[in-house]
Amino acid sequence: MQRDGYQNGSRERYEVREHDVLIIGAGGAGLRAAVSATQRGLSVGIVTKSLLGKAHTVMAEGGMAAALGNVDPDDSWRQHFMDTMKSGKFINNWRMAEIHAKESPDRVYELEQWGALFNRTPEGKISQRPFGGHTYRRLAHVGDRTGLELIRTMQEKALATDAKVYMETTVTKLLKNNGRVVGALAYTRESGKFVHFKAKAVVMATGGWGRIFKVTSNSWEGTGDGVVLSYDAGADLVDMEMMQFHPTGMVWPPGVRGLLVTEGVRGEGGLLRNSEGKRYMENYDPQKMELSTRDVVARANYTEVQEGRGSEHGGVYLDITHLGYEGIMKKLPTMYEQFKNLADIDISREPMEVFPTVHYTMGGVKVDPETCESSVPGLFAAGEVAGGLHGANRLGGNSLSDLLVFGRRAGEGAAEYVQQSTHSTEIEEQELLTEIGRVLEPLEKRGDGESPYLIQQELQVAMMEHANLMRDGDSLQEGLGKILALKDRLPRVSVPGSRLFNPGWHTAQDVRYLVQISEIILRTALERKERRGAQWRLDYDGPDEELGGINFIVSKDEQGEVGIERREIPPMPEHLAKLVEEEKAKA
Repeated sequence: MQRDGYQNGSRERYEVREHDVLIIGAGGAGLRAAVSATQRGLSVGIVTKSLLGKAHTVMAEGGMAAALGNVDPDDSWRQHFMDTMKSGKFINNWRMAEIHAKESPDRVYELEQWGALFNRTPEGKISQRPFGGHTYRRLAHVGDRTGLELIRTMQEKALATDAKVYMETTVTKLLKNNGRVVGALAYTRESGKFVHFKAKAVVMATGGWGRIFKVTSNSWEGTGDGVVLSYDAGADLVDMEMMQFHPTGMVWPPGVRGLLVTEGVRGEGGLLRNSEGKRYMENYDPQKMELSTRDVVARANYTEVQEGRGSEHGGVYLDITHLGYEGIMKKLPTMYEQFKNLADIDISREPMEVFPTVHYTMGGVKVDPETCESSVPGLFAAGEVAGGLHGANRLGGNSLSDLLVFGRRAGEGAAEYVQQSTHSTEIEEQELLTEIGRVLEPLEKRGDGESPYLIQQELQVAMMEHANLMRDGDSLQEGLGKILALKDRLPRVSVPGSRLFNPGWHTAQDVRYLVQISEIILRTALERKERRGAQWRLDYDGPDEELGGINFIVSKDEQGEVGIERREIPPMPEHLAKLVEEEKAKA
């Protein structure tokens, strides 16, 4: 259905689409939520600003963590829970960690039933490989293309439902009626036509925001649309200071710097060495060595380079040559092709050069563990855009099982909410027209306006310099000043051309999200005065016992500014607290 509205006296046409549940994002979490909601008989719309099948989920290559016990029979949900909590330095939402550990095996077997082709043990069971920080071999995998297989399988499953997919469509605002989210305004990237989506519930599944950094494994989509849309709608955010630097990104050539080198390389026995040929992880974690947690390995790699023991192009060496060509092509074919085609390096004969790259965000929208509902009625979130599960540091492999466990719960939570709701999805048309006017503003300015590309470049440089994996208060404060200066320039952003096929216009939307997220990260990083997981403050000696029981909650205050609240983490129930005590006794 099309409607005509009037903005500044001129007619502005927009389409109206109506669904019971609107899902924003078409990665693993969004697609799994869509399947759950359609199974309840509801009308579901899936909006993605990219193409279906191109989600960042494909970058999770090494495997999906689940305590199946196929290779190590002693594994259990209890040990998976403990590994997750220890990695997150115990600021995780313990209920989310419990649900995740208990339900991950069912989601793996479900994915297999839907057509995923996992690697097998000699007995024909789903094979599992070791990964950093996991006590047992726990990662169900498809070579080093596990995320791609998950997306392929979930895409086919979702397309077999009645869900309607809107590709290359960008959401600009969540719409509310009497405090409830009741839809969204979006535009199509090809034509610039606006669409008013009416929905009784919205599931946010937009992924992360790695594009705030210059060196990142994230693709162009990772601009944090979902977390800022949720924040603007009034949702609480949690753990926003926690950004994960994956220990191993490509270093050479410059055009691919930051491209992910899967942790599966270390899981298959890859060794880290410095320019002196020394296997240096014994200095940082002599027990787990290369299979330590990501935060520890990333800091080790960074330190080796900073202290002058780096490789030719400013990284460290990751060696998997002992597997030989046949072994690599069986277990790590993507890595072989990636280095051969992009760097002209045969990893079966010579080591890779790697260095930490921004990969993942542990923080995000604060959600209820059972339903994935945010603090705003009608708004749900799952996957990387949701915070809580991973705490201060994510274990490799937990992201893919997270997508399926909480994608399913978000879809079911949204469906339950809709089936119990009687509220209207109508809003005042002037609200739509005001937002349309704001989105079109950069196209209507002419003259000496600000380039969104230059603002984005300056922001990425500032975040690399001031919010890298080693931080201190003075540098964070200086970085915040730079970001606030960029924020002041945003109203002057202008782009030439029309709405049609205009990447500059799209960037003008994205840069607003990037600036807001950067401000939030810097402000929360200044508040957490300690070393914990990914938040490594050089001006403090170690973890702070009091802050170990605190989450920093971010919400928009009455003046529209970033409000930060210290919120105590509730105590664990007895059955989980007992697991922690038993783990301490073993140590």
